Amino acid sequence: MAQVRGLQCVRCGASYPADHYARDCPACRPVARSNLMLAYDPAMLAPRPRPAADAGSGLWRYGDLLPVSAAEAVSLGEGGSPLHRFDRAGGLVGLANWLGKDETRNPTWSFKDRLACLAVSSAKRMGARVIVSSSSGNAGAAAAAYAAKAGLRCVIFTFKGTSGPMLTQMRAYGATVVACENKDDRWKLMEHAVRHYGWFPTSPFFGPVVGSNPYGIEGYKTLAYEIAEQLQWMVPDWCVLPVCYGDALLGMWRGFEDMMALGWTDRMPRMVAAETYGSIGAALAEGGDALPDMRKNYETVAVSIGATRGTYQALDIVRRSGGTALTVGNAEMMRWQQILAEQEGLFVEPASAASLAAVERLALDGRIAPSQTVVSLLTASGLKDPATTAAQQQDLLPVPANFEAAVALLTASKIFPDQPRTAQGTCA
Repeated sequence: MAQVRGLQCVRCGASYPADHYARDCPACRPVARSNLMLAYDPAMLAPRPRPAADAGSGLWRYGDLLPVSAAEAVSLGEGGSPLHRFDRAGGLVGLANWLGKDETRNPTWSFKDRLACLAVSSAKRMGARVIVSSSSGNAGAAAAAYAAKAGLRCVIFTFKGTSGPMLTQMRAYGATVVACENKDDRWKLMEHAVRHYGWFPTSPFFGPVVGSNPYGIEGYKTLAYEIAEQLQWMVPDWCVLPVCYGDALLGMWRGFEDMMALGWTDRMPRMVAAETYGSIGAALAEGGDALPDMRKNYETVAVSIGATRGTYQALDIVRRSGGTALTVGNAEMMRWQQILAEQEGLFVEPASAASLAAVERLALDGRIAPSQTVVSLLTASGLKDPATTAAQQQDLLPVPANFEAAVALLTASKIFPDQPRTAQGTCA
């Protein structure tokens, strides 16, 4: 377990007590509201050997770099997700070393389990009684599952129109789910609960949003640790993430920073934010620290990253890493969701596909060289929102009950071959 000394502003570095996890930095508020992050005892990052082969698996393989001990962890077996090489999809855009970090394999089928694991573990350690989250799906499902494992009550504030399967998943874990008529009301109600009743927040709960709970964000550091270890301690040239508020972007960056300090790796990656409305990209173009609230001129299919205003932390990491931000539309996301499923056998949510569309554009523009190593974060399973995918598919082909008629129809439709089996037992 790493010893937490307090919290520190992402933007100005000002120090705050360790229990200020539900606040932003008042010093930065007039310019750009910024999140706080955990500050540890410097001894934590003294050079040391890489984890031993018998050090366990999953997220808690790196438990001595996290703010909760493995003995106090509320765990469902999160982390340790596979890193797939995109041989066929990579060939479509001329990349020989394109990989996907498959977070669909986590307990609630999304990367949010890493955040929820650390947030709820920290909440239980601090004596919290109620977990609260503002979520359109993945974050709420994860918070509900880990709260259930911890024996804590969970309340999720969402909004009307959220994907039905994700609401079902939240409620299956025993969470109380509140659907607000006005999307922004969820933050007001959640802030009231945090300020007046002491509920422990895992997600953003006031606006403009600065990011999620700093203790939870530490869980995303393990994405970087795992990627480097899975690549034999090589750091990818590019990490491309679908970004809403940039929690995973910040967490991964902190993980790569840790490994540099520990002597495990020798460089940092470029970070790319794939977004839906372009707030981070606009701020990069303007050159300042403030994030504009973009006009919502269409409805994105990627509800989980459908924020019209990004965060300072996301802007800062993209800028510091020499990366970029790209705005991805619905058609690109749905096209890449289908490509990944058909070419690589991976069915991901539309938001995950935003990272794939961003890679394609950067590769075709020549910004990513054919020989460079790229890792896309596959945030969640496509089964989280199957209706969006089903709406893009053709109708099923019905066949009659009569066997001969069914064979004739399938032959006419080119599903069955029109030639008989050859002597070698293959179809012509």
